[in-house]
Amino acid sequence: MSESTRALGAAGVSIWLDDLSRARIESGELAELIESHDIVGVTTNPTIFAGAIGGGAGYADRIAACAERGLDAAATIVELTTADVADACDVFAGVSAATSGRDGRVSIEVEPGLARDTAGTIAQARELWQRVDRPNAMIKIPATTEGLEAISATIGAGISVNVTLIFSLERYRQVINAYLTGLERARAAGHDLSTIHSVASFFVSRVDSEIDARLRAVGTPAALELTGRAGVANARLAYEVYEQSFASERAAGLIALGANAQRPLWASTGVKDPALPDTLYVAELIAPDVVNTMPEATLRAFADHGEVRGDTITSEYAEANQTLNAIDAAGVDYVEVTELLEAQGLEKFDASWAELLETVERALGQAG
Repeated sequence: MSESTRALGAAGVSIWLDDLSRARIESGELAELIESHDIVGVTTNPTIFAGAIGGGAGYADRIAACAERGLDAAATIVELTTADVADACDVFAGVSAATSGRDGRVSIEVEPGLARDTAGTIAQARELWQRVDRPNAMIKIPATTEGLEAISATIGAGISVNVTLIFSLERYRQVINAYLTGLERARAAGHDLSTIHSVASFFVSRVDSEIDARLRAVGTPAALELTGRAGVANARLAYEVYEQSFASERAAGLIALGANAQRPLWASTGVKDPALPDTLYVAELIAPDVVNTMPEATLRAFADHGEVRGDTITSEYAEANQTLNAIDAAGVDYVEVTELLEAQGLEKFDASWAELLETVERALGQAG
């Protein structure tokens, strides 16, 4: 077992793997990572499944069975992905039981094309929840404007939700409000609030990639000094929003009734700039009650040489504010950047979904 990942868990960080495939499940590698690298959950997205199913390992027989049933590509993708998520949930069943459902979670995302469709998102969230049929699943819903009501409705139905593609502090506040609204609806509907869990996936490295490019275009010494700092600063201030929001009278009242706080999750934690430390978005974002979902390369890098220095967030709020203010003063528009990143995130998932559909259509044709 890695001492670094063990120390990270002891500091209050839940380590989730940002990857899943049939091969990982059937080879026992996923179970092994629980033991060796302290992972306690998994996140997926359309890009991850495009890579897994496009790679082909472990899917041929299942695709052939879908072809025999006459399923089209979209229905086959649902069959394959929900089976992977259900089986991964079973791998994490012990973790889920040991943490009362807090961890041991496996996330599956609604189809990207529904990101601007509130009713469609609500319907597919319920369908995926029923298809996976595991209490430790989570349904991923993008934090678009249209997604906010879908989050409330899905939580209100007693379904655990991973809210994804959050880039701005303002949108994060709206996500927390949507979650609390959902809990209020769930209570009114008679659901056991203690069984409903949620995380809010706040993206990190993509913020640096976009803001750093703009700072380099400005080119002044003051602007260049700020590169590599926006992502961490933004996430630290998101944790401050989390602390403030769940200390509110509204949230405290729901928690007193058995509800769980919606934990912040750091996503997009693979470092994209080789000039930055490869463990930056783990080591600098440690605090109690957070989740860090890592691609395998980041997980193994931290296991090998990551350093846990205790809480690296809550004493840094003033500096984080100064960093974002300085970036604004350098001429980089925070709102414009975060809106662009949301749009680009949706476009990336749309492209991955289209690639996945094409791959599965071809495989179905060959199987038939």
